[in-house]
Amino acid sequence: MLFRTIKQGFSPLKLYNFRLYMSGQAVSLIGTWLQITAQSWVVWELTHSEAALGVVSMLGALPILLLGLWVGVLADRVNRRLLLIITQAGMMLLAFTLALLVQLKVVQLWHVYVLSTLLGIFSAIDFPTQQAFLGDLAGMSEVRKAVNLNAMFLQASRMVGPALAGWVIGNWGAATAFWINGVSFLAVIGSLLTVQAHQARGHNSGASVFSDLREGLRFLRGQPRIQDLLLLSICITFFALSLMNMMPAFAAEVLAGNAKTLGYLLASSGAGAFISTIFLLPVAQTRKRVGLLMGLAVIWAGLFFVLMSFFHWLPLAMGCLFATGLSLPLVIAMAMGLIQVLSPLQMRARLLSLFTMVSFGLQPLAAILIGVASESYGVARVMTINGSLLIITGLGMLALRKGLRDWQVQPGPAAMPAPAAVSH
Repeated sequence: MLFRTIKQGFSPLKLYNFRLYMSGQAVSLIGTWLQITAQSWVVWELTHSEAALGVVSMLGALPILLLGLWVGVLADRVNRRLLLIITQAGMMLLAFTLALLVQLKVVQLWHVYVLSTLLGIFSAIDFPTQQAFLGDLAGMSEVRKAVNLNAMFLQASRMVGPALAGWVIGNWGAATAFWINGVSFLAVIGSLLTVQAHQARGHNSGASVFSDLREGLRFLRGQPRIQDLLLLSICITFFALSLMNMMPAFAAEVLAGNAKTLGYLLASSGAGAFISTIFLLPVAQTRKRVGLLMGLAVIWAGLFFVLMSFFHWLPLAMGCLFATGLSLPLVIAMAMGLIQVLSPLQMRARLLSLFTMVSFGLQPLAAILIGVASESYGVARVMTINGSLLIITGLGMLALRKGLRDWQVQPGPAAMPAPAAVSH
């Protein structure tokens, strides 16, 4: 039964266009984690400041908060495949620019700040567009499985990318990691130029952008379970994912390590998330009480962050990050898939961009607060506080949000059949 459930979770890969796109994504995502790890290490070497790490994270995520709603309307109106080609090409150029600055040994902190902001603008456009594009490729009846598979590829890259980055940086320097990331974008751009997507659109009445925004917000006000998905995702982003930006400081100050230590820590988190997306997530989506399960996942993450804050030995820290990695996809990936299922067809990108804005978009505030607090009180103490807040928030959501514990998913009006499988 378990094997059959896991096998069914891979059914979108029978579709040629989805399979081709995910092949490109697999290459590009490893490059992305090379860049994330190398960039954080460059900032740490330039400043040895937790606050600077927080500022870089803030600048990268701030455009998501500022542009989120507008991006959703754009992605609902235009050709999503073309929009993704543009964003991927832009991110490739930014990677090459940072590689050149580091290679020539002229990189300064303000360079990283500017490039991180520009990358955040492209990412704000790319992320909700890409999530909606998964439904265009796989069909709405398969969209939750498609989102899970995309999450699986992301977590696999989180496992491989940081460890590879630590090795690359240790042997050839950070510039090489940025060059590799730039080249990796060619894989996903090539797949986007090749695939054929079926972008279904709702009725277009010629309404203004503001009217589309109001329509999406009105729909959200009457959807308490989508509100719960947003709140749980905000909790994970604010208290858990933002802690990952402090891992260079934890590796150097608490564990007395180097870039390879950072790579091992991030890879451990990625390994837990990868295992979760393959084995736990498909099973979790067959459970009836998904709200209870997601609330417990938040509590689980908090528990192991609290434990990690007391450890000064790398293997134990890696074990705690592996455990937290098991829980994070159960919240983020399930929320993204459920929002698409519960949303009207013509609002998918709008509600996904709203999800991105209020969850990941809050990361700028979390990043700067956690960075400043870590510099003042130490990253281990801040990790204890954040883990405790995750536990309290998870318990509070399950106790106070009426209906969350007993919520059973019923497909919304967006459901539609998948495209026919094509063999190539």
